[in-house]
Amino acid sequence: MTAVGEEMHALVERLYPLCRSITGDGVRATLDIVGEYLPLNVHEVPTGTQVLDWTVPQEWNIRDAYIADSTGRRVVDFAESSLHVLGYSVPVSRTMPLTELRQHLHTLPDHPNWVPYRTSYYKPEWGFCLAQETLDALPDGDYEVRVDSTLADGHLTYAEHVVPGQVADEVIVSCHTCHPSLANDNLAGIAVATFLARALARQTPYYTYRFIYAPGTIGAITWLARNAERIERVKHGLVLACAGDTGQLTYKQSRRGNAEIDRVLRHVLAASERPHRVDEFTPYGYDERQYCSPGFNLGVGSLSRTPYAGYPEYHTSADNPDFVSPEAMADTLAVCREAFAVLDRNRRYLNLSPYGEPQLGRRGLYDALGGRSDTKQAQMAMLWVLNLSDGEHSLLDVAERSGLPFASVAGAADALHEAGLIKT
Repeated sequence: MTAVGEEMHALVERLYPLCRSITGDGVRATLDIVGEYLPLNVHEVPTGTQVLDWTVPQEWNIRDAYIADSTGRRVVDFAESSLHVLGYSVPVSRTMPLTELRQHLHTLPDHPNWVPYRTSYYKPEWGFCLAQETLDALPDGDYEVRVDSTLADGHLTYAEHVVPGQVADEVIVSCHTCHPSLANDNLAGIAVATFLARALARQTPYYTYRFIYAPGTIGAITWLARNAERIERVKHGLVLACAGDTGQLTYKQSRRGNAEIDRVLRHVLAASERPHRVDEFTPYGYDERQYCSPGFNLGVGSLSRTPYAGYPEYHTSADNPDFVSPEAMADTLAVCREAFAVLDRNRRYLNLSPYGEPQLGRRGLYDALGGRSDTKQAQMAMLWVLNLSDGEHSLLDVAERSGLPFASVAGAADALHEAGLIKT
């Protein structure tokens, strides 16, 4: 997994300099790069389109921005970092004293050498973000202020990649594409989603997997609005965010709290013995709150490492490629693959010989266990599967109740199905 981790980290580094927002060319450039890894179906939704209770906003693009002192030296420069400009800043070209300029400046006094990430999506405003130590070093006087941006009718851009499955029922995997130079939030999520899609494409999954790359909040709302008539196909889902820091894994449950995806992630994380925690659903966070809004109430949870706002570097320039690790992203990817392997394999079976215990020996099932290091476990798995195959219990139910690994339970079910003792 180290090689995969390095590849994901390289993708994060490549995406990091781009200026992303909820609309604009930075999102398109991001999707162009992801499109080199996966074929994407890119959607452009015009400004003014009604999407549920929201309206697609004007498109924002920026070419340059800076604050220059009286000598012409740029003391704050968008070219150095996309974080330096308040997201969705309207155009400005003025000269003003520092006392007036301060009203448009954002810093982090508690972390004087970090630059904050700030936006003003739905209120016309302009501003700059800079390190507190930079601001403290500015002398009084006049400064040239320029934001070379456009805010005009255009489009909201999102993309999908579909891994076809054996059935039309879908699992959605969602990540947001609106954050500028922030590596953990959410470039690591984009990278993990991309390499997860590539891994699934090498298999023949049971479910159809739909990967959604969209700006946060408005993007997920737009996707839901445009897919409301087919939403019943979505059986499970996972939002990926903050997927690359070195903190322990955190799973936030769906609004339902006991959706199959919730049970699968709880089981996989516990069985793996990885340090982790499971959080209850709250209507605050990332796009799980859109998918779990009461009208849709989808079984969609959220997987991260340290959750949003749970680490000092969150929404600051300290969330850079050095903050995320290949090993952490590889671990997040591994958990996703383990979870989806369980989800894909989870079935309900019916015991075709339910009166008494069927004779396993004459069917060669005991002989097949001979010499295995896990003979006792495999035998118990067969007995548990037979006992709970009543059409009401799934293999995950069996694993949870028996305390046996899901893989052992699934293997037992395969053997019993082949012997004609159970059916789906």
